[in-house]
Amino acid sequence: MKRLFLSKINVAVIGASGYTGVELLKMLIAHPIFNINYVATSEGDVKLSDLHPSLLDVFECDVQKASSKEVSEKAELVFLALPHKTAMVFVKELMELNVKVVDLSADYRLKLETYEKHYTAHTDSANLKNAVYGISELNREEIKKASLVANPGCYPTSTILATLPFMDYRVKNSPIIIDAKSGVSGAGKKCIATTHYVSINENMFSYNPFGHRHAPEIAEKLNISEDEVNFIPHLCPVTRGMLSSIYLQVEGEFDPLKVLKEFYKNEPFVRVRETPVDMKSVAGTHFCDLYAQKKNNVLFITSAIDNLLRGASSAAIANANLMMGLEEETALPTIAYVP
Repeated sequence: MKRLFLSKINVAVIGASGYTGVELLKMLIAHPIFNINYVATSEGDVKLSDLHPSLLDVFECDVQKASSKEVSEKAELVFLALPHKTAMVFVKELMELNVKVVDLSADYRLKLETYEKHYTAHTDSANLKNAVYGISELNREEIKKASLVANPGCYPTSTILATLPFMDYRVKNSPIIIDAKSGVSGAGKKCIATTHYVSINENMFSYNPFGHRHAPEIAEKLNISEDEVNFIPHLCPVTRGMLSSIYLQVEGEFDPLKVLKEFYKNEPFVRVRETPVDMKSVAGTHFCDLYAQKKNNVLFITSAIDNLLRGASSAAIANANLMMGLEEETALPTIAYVP
């Protein structure tokens, strides 16, 4: 149900110190309806411009030590940009306090048995049934009615949007091969050995081949077994962006670009390209760019998104817009960072 008035809606951000946190804040500052009324980290006691110097003289506030009770007194909806396991503690409290939640962690994306197999024991399994998976192209109507949305992972977003239109053409039980490359910001703000400048500059490498936690998320949302997903992520020397190349065995005659265009004909944030896609054209935007080409029974699909935006923070804003009765596209970025 669309909101019939334009009064401000107070929102909160918990986990404001990381890359997804600051991307959320940047979009919320420019949002015509959402009003940032509470910003928190696990420690608090700092000015926002000290945490993010880029926001000096743009937006200033005191960063609090996160408290669910304080959120409930200051906001109708909260964005949780927290690690898995930590997020579920806050979700349980916030749901009891009737605060709507967009959770950017993995804690509510998966079925209980899948989550506990690949992550950790779940301490709020009761709320799993209340969570809606937050790809609007799949679950728009459910998101509108939700109090808890599980924001999807970046790799699953790029892969699912690319692959889903072709599942009816795929040879049943054949392997799905995903070769995906991400900018270094996807590894988070904390510096580790592999994200250190001297390690990643002029370098590229795979990590967690066949073992990345996003593989079961892809399998679950495509309604296939984990064994059918062959997912190899790579870290490449760019700040932001994600390029996924997917290979399917298919059958039947069809035009891949026509399939994509028909499937996404009413989706303004999925762009079907006539030539292979690139990261730069979507950097800084909410767009997912797609291209596909077929050779005999092999289908190649390639997908480009901004890992921090469509893969995290702008998806969270889109979900919050829907949850609060606003137009989905409100405040979503559309101008790419080029050159």
